[in-house]
Amino acid sequence: MRSIRGIYFYAVAFISLEVVMWGVIGLLRGIFSSQLVDTGDALARALSLIVVGVPIFLFHWLWSQRAAAKDEEERSAGLRAIFLYAVLLATLVPVVQNTLALINRLILGAANISTSRAFLGGFQTWQDNLIAILINSVIALYFWNILTGVWKSLTNFDTFADVRRLYRYIWVLYALFMVVFGAQQILRYIFYLPLPKYLLGDLGRGLFANGLALLLIGTPLWAYTWRICQNALPAAAEKASNLRLGVLYLLSLGGVIIVLSTSGALLNVILGWVFGEAMDVFEFIQEIRGPISLGVPLAAVWVYHSGWLKHQIQSDSDGIRRAAKQRLFSYILSGLGLAAAFIGVAMVFSFSIELLTSTAIWGDSLRTRLTAALSSLIVGLPVWLLNWWPMQEQATTENEIGDHARRSAIRRIYLYLALFIGVIGGMVSAVGLVFQLVDALLSRDLPGDFWPNLFDAAQLFLLFSVLLIYHLSVIRHDNTRAGQTLETRQRKFPIMLIDSGDDNFVKLVTEAMGKHAADVPLIVQAANKSIAKDAGVQAVLLQTSLVLDPPESLRKWLKSFSGEKIVVGAAGSGWVMSALTPDQAAQSARQVAEGEEVRLSQTSSIWRLVQIVAVAILGLQILLILMIIGFNF
Repeated sequence: MRSIRGIYFYAVAFISLEVVMWGVIGLLRGIFSSQLVDTGDALARALSLIVVGVPIFLFHWLWSQRAAAKDEEERSAGLRAIFLYAVLLATLVPVVQNTLALINRLILGAANISTSRAFLGGFQTWQDNLIAILINSVIALYFWNILTGVWKSLTNFDTFADVRRLYRYIWVLYALFMVVFGAQQILRYIFYLPLPKYLLGDLGRGLFANGLALLLIGTPLWAYTWRICQNALPAAAEKASNLRLGVLYLLSLGGVIIVLSTSGALLNVILGWVFGEAMDVFEFIQEIRGPISLGVPLAAVWVYHSGWLKHQIQSDSDGIRRAAKQRLFSYILSGLGLAAAFIGVAMVFSFSIELLTSTAIWGDSLRTRLTAALSSLIVGLPVWLLNWWPMQEQATTENEIGDHARRSAIRRIYLYLALFIGVIGGMVSAVGLVFQLVDALLSRDLPGDFWPNLFDAAQLFLLFSVLLIYHLSVIRHDNTRAGQTLETRQRKFPIMLIDSGDDNFVKLVTEAMGKHAADVPLIVQAANKSIAKDAGVQAVLLQTSLVLDPPESLRKWLKSFSGEKIVVGAAGSGWVMSALTPDQAAQSARQVAEGEEVRLSQTSSIWRLVQIVAVAILGLQILLILMIIGFNF
């Protein structure tokens, strides 16, 4: 209930604050506006926003302040941290945006270019920007002071530290976004150098002015925010932060994906020119301008942040976790490379079939198909091989890292996704193949495109079958090796079951071990008999009743026993315990024998898998948005 109440108060406070703030900005802009048309309506709207918003904001914000002053839990609540840092973002981002608009128009004006070509705020005035900067800065300063006081009064910093970390990395991404596309605009302008009419015209100079404004604002902002994040690294929580790892993954993967895409586009243009496409030097430069101007700055992003990603991964002292973190990056690139290589091979086969079975004459259509096929294949195949083979070699090694690699969730997702695509693609292509044959038999008249369509469907069916068979063989090989490894581990991990005299309990546990951990040697030992110090067992199973009231000999032996102790349910009378059942005890024994972390159920691992998939989908959406915005530039 408290969290729901907090969401309500902070959400209303945030929205009403925005209403009041932009109402004040609109009012001041209307007062200082040189245009009298519609000024009355603008002032009326601004005043209505202020009159309605102020009492609502004050009521909810002051209530939140009083609650935080009375209660330590409210003061250090995550909702309060999110609200304060969200307000800073909502005020400081407009400050940066209006500063960017102001500088952009100043550069354009200095170059005698119409300010309507500005990247941002082309139809605003300097008064508009300064008013927005002033009001947002005042509100940001107020809440910054509030936040500073909160930090001084906190006794538990974890929640606020997590939100602050997110706040900092949002600034890093925002500033880097401006730097990348500022550099992209400058590079597009450089490609106008061989074309004086564009170089000296408003179009070319407008690109340079917009790019320069983005760099002038974005570069120092990125350097400052990134340095803050770097300076925080000595703290253990910052160094081990999953958010930092995720940001580095996003920047590294985003950079390499767009670099590979632009490399394919560039290669497509070069191959078209090699294969005889009519293109003079200026047309060639115009064609390669887009891929290079976007690929070069993102290549720098990729190289720089992949180095920090490697450093972040290597800083983990656990070798298995290090391998797992690197594995995610490699499998994503492997999947993208495999998709590009598969499409390239399919297009090469389709081109060859078209060339051999039809009367098509070499021209723009065939040339375009061939260059697209070769560029996709040339880019995709090395990416797949360079990422897939190291992962495959790791999974075939006979050591602990190899064992975890074979059983890792990301590898199984990758393999079963390839299996799924192979089955569905093979089914669709098989339907097309059968349709061509049945349609020809029923119509008794072969259409002119029968043989090209038939062979095209057949080659797709063949390719999907190869994809399916290869990855199915990898899965079977992994399962065989994993089964052998686990069987060996289980046989080398004897477990002792302490018998308290409850025959039914011994029977249930024995049956459960036979079902869940059949290869684990189970030794039944009476609780009232002495146990040798060198019993040779790695773990012990015992009822909670024995834990609460063990015989003296068992108590001494348990005190000196350094192995795992698995406590099973059935406590004595008068005790209520959420203890393990026999089935869960057997599963825990198997997990201990296999060197895994003991989990009472598989729900947590499934939930972690859901989280991984959700984060992957979100990351891909962000990458897609970056690519769309980049190409729009």
